[in-house]
Amino acid sequence: MNPVIVIPTYDEAAALPSLLERILQVDPPCDVLVVDDGSPDGTGELAEEFARKTPRVKVLHRPRKMGLGTAYRDGFRKALAEGATIVLEMDADHSHNPRHLPALLASVGNGADLAIGSRYVNGVRVENWPFRRLLLSRFANYYVNGASGLPARVVSDATSGYRAYRREVLECINLDKVASNGYSFQIEMAFRAWRLGFRLEEVPITFEEHYLTSSKISRAVVWEAMWRTPLLRFVR
Repeated sequence: MNPVIVIPTYDEAAALPSLLERILQVDPPCDVLVVDDGSPDGTGELAEEFARKTPRVKVLHRPRKMGLGTAYRDGFRKALAEGATIVLEMDADHSHNPRHLPALLASVGNGADLAIGSRYVNGVRVENWPFRRLLLSRFANYYVNGASGLPARVVSDATSGYRAYRREVLECINLDKVASNGYSFQIEMAFRAWRLGFRLEEVPITFEEHYLTSSKISRAVVWEAMWRTPLLRFVR
């Protein structure tokens, strides 16, 4: 097993170093690929410091802020080219606790093709979220299930960005055809994996809001998710 975690970053200097420290302590071990979009706060340079200390951390520098979806696509391609058998993704701001990594890896090891860290399977598990934020998140996932046709019994938290892909899933999904570039990227990838017949499994996680960095969710990101999601029904 050769797992690689792809972590997109933009202005995450306050959070990334401590996150990398925690990831490097996880067993089984995972390598990390930081995809930095030219962060003006020096996030890319901090990642390079780790890369100089250990071969388990690599950095892909991009010239400017180009969007979450393209960051993941570039990161996935690089991880696959370097031999990753499992490609994981997580946020850089500590909202995704590294203690859940073994469970995601175990899910894939036990037969799942895509393991999704879910806040809503077998209950609701979020910390430091106002009730309004929780309602918006739950509504977003209900909307995704209804608008796209992706059954809630398959995925109840399609917007989650904490997940693990078996290599074959990313090879079968034509990444060049994935149109979403904001947070709807997570929705589209889950939908495409399901439509291709892969086995999706949700793994319970606790989402922890830490406010170490500012939110990257904008109105444009929300609008993209709203109009792109119904179009997924027409994806072949």
